Amino acid sequence: MRLMFSSSKQQRAKMKLIGFILSISFCCVSIVFANDILRLNITGESTGTIDILLNDTVAPRHVERLRLLTLEKKYDGVAFHRVIPGFMAQTGDVKFGNINNFDPSLVGMGGSDYPMLKEEFSDEKFLRGTVGMARSRDPNSANSQFFIMFEPAPHLDGQYTIVGEVIAGLDVVLGIKKGTSVNNGSVKDPDFILTAEILEKD
Repeated sequence: MRLMFSSSKQQRAKMKLIGFILSISFCCVSIVFANDILRLNITGESTGTIDILLNDTVAPRHVERLRLLTLEKKYDGVAFHRVIPGFMAQTGDVKFGNINNFDPSLVGMGGSDYPMLKEEFSDEKFLRGTVGMARSRDPNSANSQFFIMFEPAPHLDGQYTIVGEVIAGLDVVLGIKKGTSVNNGSVKDPDFILTAEILEKD
């Protein structure tokens, strides 16, 4: 009887230990995949703060790239170089889009020194405030540039990687200085990101 009792106590102790380990594991997973906020402080014709809730779940590699470039201050001073009324505002050309060495003839063609990213298409929809990664015709060519939607765009669904959504400052987004459809949204004297920072979501 004593041996059976001892075995039972050991079994209960093992179960408690396993439960404790699992609770720690789940806690760690939630920390690793906690969605951060990308805060853009912009200036120009539209001035204010835009908060973007990043979606690590659907696009972990792309979100990590945004996080990395933000922490490296690569987005500070970068223009919204392509802004099409009723469609979207594009920024993030860290090579040719910085307002201090802005090159209208090349902006939109540059990126970071990091490799291109493999697509992370999802079932998420492009709605007003959705943030997606810009790319060339090659699905696996996103690097640093991203765009924010003014209106829903179903034709982009499943074709571009979605990295997040605007949760504050949509009025600032809608006020960003625009180009025209005639020149593919190219903006003269564009608004730009004064600073970008990563905030941990509560």
